[in-house]
Amino acid sequence: MGTYTETRRSRFTGRAAAAGLLLAAVALVPACAGTSAAATGTGFGPLDGGFQDSNWGGYVATGSFGTISGSWTEPHVTCNSTNDLFAPWVGLDGYGSQTVEQTGVQTDCSSGSPVLSAWYEMYPAAPVYWNNPVSEGDSITASVVSKGGGSYTLTLTDNTKGWTEHVTKNLGAHNASAEAVIESPTQSYPSFSKLDFSGVTVDGKSFDATNPQAFTSGGYAPGPLSGGSFSMTPSGTVRAPHTPAQRPPVIRY
Repeated sequence: MGTYTETRRSRFTGRAAAAGLLLAAVALVPACAGTSAAATGTGFGPLDGGFQDSNWGGYVATGSFGTISGSWTEPHVTCNSTNDLFAPWVGLDGYGSQTVEQTGVQTDCSSGSPVLSAWYEMYPAAPVYWNNPVSEGDSITASVVSKGGGSYTLTLTDNTKGWTEHVTKNLGAHNASAEAVIESPTQSYPSFSKLDFSGVTVDGKSFDATNPQAFTSGGYAPGPLSGGSFSMTPSGTVRAPHTPAQRPPVIRY
C-alpha cells in the first residue's frame, strides 16, 4: 500500500500512544510498492494477553512450522470511531516468541470511513504497505514460507482484483507458532457480522491437524475449525481455554 500522508502519519502516531503500544514510532520515508518502510507507530505483533480477549482472535498452533497459507474474504465493516483499526492475517511466530512474520490486509477508520491497505510485517520492524487496491468483499490469499537460514518469503494475492505481491526478508526467528487471526493494535475494532477464513494449511496439511488453540479478540471469536476453514463473528463459539501453565514460554533475545 502506498506511503502515508503527513496527516495520516500523525493520526497513527497519536493512536499508537493512546493504545500504549510497545512498538516505538518509526519515521516514514517515501517508498515504492513492496519496499520499506511505511507506517509509524501502529504495528501488529506478538500475542499479548490471555486466552480470552487477547489482541489476536482466531486459531494459533504451537510447534516448529515452516509454512502457512490461507484465504479470507474482506468483510463489510462499519466504523464506530476513528480509533478503529484491524487486520486479518496469517503468519509464523509470535506465540512463545518475540518475532512475527506476517501478511494481511489492514482496515483503518482514522478518516471516519474504512480504508483497506495490503501489508506485510517482519516484527519488530514496522509494517510495510503495498500500493495495490483492496476492497470489501475481495478474496485474499496469503502465505508465509520459511526458506531456512532466517529467510522468509511472504506472499499476498487479491484473487478478486488479480494482483500478487511477494517479498523475501531475513529475520532471526524461531518458527515457534503458526496462526490465522484478526488483530487490532489499537484494541478497537470496527463492526462486522462475519469474516471467513478458508483453506488454511500449515506445512502442507490442514490447519486442523496442528490442534490449534482458539482465541477471542475485542468480542470476536472463532467458530469451529473444519478443513482449515472457520468464521470470526461477534458470537463465535470457542473451546475451553488452556491453563496458563500450558502456554509456551516467551523466548527472550
